[in-house]
Amino acid sequence: MLHKSNAFSSFSTDDIPKAKKFYKDILGLPVDNGEMGTLTLHLQGGNTVTIYPKSNHQPATFTVLNFPVINIDNTVNDLLEKGVVFEHYKEPKTDSKGIYRGISFNAGPNIAWFKDPAGNILSVLENS
Repeated sequence: MLHKSNAFSSFSTDDIPKAKKFYKDILGLPVDNGEMGTLTLHLQGGNTVTIYPKSNHQPATFTVLNFPVINIDNTVNDLLEKGVVFEHYKEPKTDSKGIYRGISFNAGPNIAWFKDPAGNILSVLENS
């Protein structure tokens, strides 16, 4: 029934201008202003994500957006230089840069999590 629908994802923020600056200037994504004060992120492959304003925004407690990358170390280093702060976890155990090295012990991808200005969790994960 919905297989022909051009589905898209969305999540909220408490500060649209701050979100636009982060996604456009820090992450380097094409960002458009949408209807009713929203933002549209344009992702590789033609997919879009809508970020909408919400005055009582609560950050997601799970990863809302994943960015596959070829080399996680290079990407993390580039983002660190731009001021992105990576999360550090005991489980799964992340290294000093915040990277979980799952590939080395056959337990998933290498992945690193970080938050947008509204506290939503994003990740970069290595395509292997």
